[in-house]
Amino acid sequence: MSQDAIIADRLKYHYGSVKAVQSIGFRVGEGEIMGFLGPNGAGKTTTVKILTGQLRPQGGHAMLLGTDVSKNPGKVQARIGVSFESTNLYEQMSAEENLRLFASLFGVRRFDPGKLLKRVGLAGREKERVEGYSKGLKQRLMVARALVNQPRILFLDEPTDGLDPVSAETIRNVILEERERGATVFLTTHDMAEADKLSDRVAFINEGKIVALDTPRALKQHYGRRALRAEVAAPDGGLKTLEITMDRPETPGAIERLFRQNRVITIHSEEASLEDIFVQVTGRGLF
Repeated sequence: MSQDAIIADRLKYHYGSVKAVQSIGFRVGEGEIMGFLGPNGAGKTTTVKILTGQLRPQGGHAMLLGTDVSKNPGKVQARIGVSFESTNLYEQMSAEENLRLFASLFGVRRFDPGKLLKRVGLAGREKERVEGYSKGLKQRLMVARALVNQPRILFLDEPTDGLDPVSAETIRNVILEERERGATVFLTTHDMAEADKLSDRVAFINEGKIVALDTPRALKQHYGRRALRAEVAAPDGGLKTLEITMDRPETPGAIERLFRQNRVITIHSEEASLEDIFVQVTGRGLF
């Protein structure tokens, strides 16, 4: 049975009268990907700053890998990797130089930047100045930099936001590879589809509070509904859409009537998305 890599216990943080984080608590196991989901301003970034030792909580405490973050932030920070949405790279330096610098700060010996840059799809561009990189290339380099010290916990803030499909898929694969290595991944995002693909469990945060936490499948089963959506031939020669709610006593009879009374052109099953469930739980959208 895996141990808890992250323990958040009744964390609180206010910016004046704004209650950014309101007594939230959760645990994340070793080797688990936790999606931390919510709209901008929900408290995601503040929570991450507390967990990574950049902010001291005004209430509660955070434990990472058995260490109280507030009491020993240096010990924690040596064992984690962080990639924020806004890039903070040394743009006058090359990708290779950026990684070598951070490796020296972490005390990593016999460091091979080429191997890490290849993992994130930057092979062949190692010696280019970062100022000439696109947003997607910079984001790949940010993720690579977060991996320099082979972290036990990886914090990723909106790692694929606004990226082209190739860059986004490259970073998704790296995240999954890190989980296979045994690292814990704490993924903050407002992209529910991204979290659904990657996360073992997800937590919804809204107005500084955790409003739901479970596996994506369990949340869909609890809050969502499954349906069959069919396109059938209409009398005017066009198509019309019919929907049958599944998992009800009358569902089998409704499906039989669908095929008996209509010429079915297409049919497929649907389930609620995490975004649908977030709206249902909070009464608000993501933006």
